[in-house]
Amino acid sequence: MCSSDLVISSYYYGHLAAHAIESVLGQSKKYDQVLFVDDGAQDCKHLEEIYGDDVDFVFRDKNLGVVANFQDMLMNWVKTDFVMFLGADNWLRSDTLEQLHDLLSYSYKDVVTYDIVITGDNKQDITKNYPTSSYQGDAYWSRKFLHHGSMLYNTDLAKRVGGYAQRLGSIRSDEDYELWDRMVNYGATIGHIDQGLLYYRRHRENFNKY
Repeated sequence: MCSSDLVISSYYYGHLAAHAIESVLGQSKKYDQVLFVDDGAQDCKHLEEIYGDDVDFVFRDKNLGVVANFQDMLMNWVKTDFVMFLGADNWLRSDTLEQLHDLLSYSYKDVVTYDIVITGDNKQDITKNYPTSSYQGDAYWSRKFLHHGSMLYNTDLAKRVGGYAQRLGSIRSDEDYELWDRMVNYGATIGHIDQGLLYYRRHRENFNKY
């Protein structure tokens, strides 16, 4: 069975991050390692006191920025077969890893994506620009065989293609698009789960704007 790490990344999301951590620690199938990185904001020290026995914390002295932060975590901290990244302002459905590993158990894939539930006060940021459907007061965003910021992917493959990078010409970092394209162009096999497993919170403090 494949091993999996999860990296939770935070930059001034210390007031939201406990929700993300709880959603990860409460999974029906456990990650081999849960890493939490505070990229220089220094507003997450209280979380180490609460979750330090279950989560490995990385506190950066200065902000590296999204791309360098993710690249360092992938290249130097992740040791498992697969990994996924989660923003500290988002959370996972409680059977996310179980669903992902069930798919891998009967059909090995290099990358597995799944659908997203858009929630939060500013969910219209997504719904006005992308096709979504109504879902229990929030919005459902199908990502079938499409780029995914919290996709589960093969660690060795990601490192082989160079990992994360800034997308040239984009006003955003788009590091996840860049990694996706690199893996797909390399010939990665893609699997998908037609269920909303990630709750993506859109709020006024979101780093990326749409």
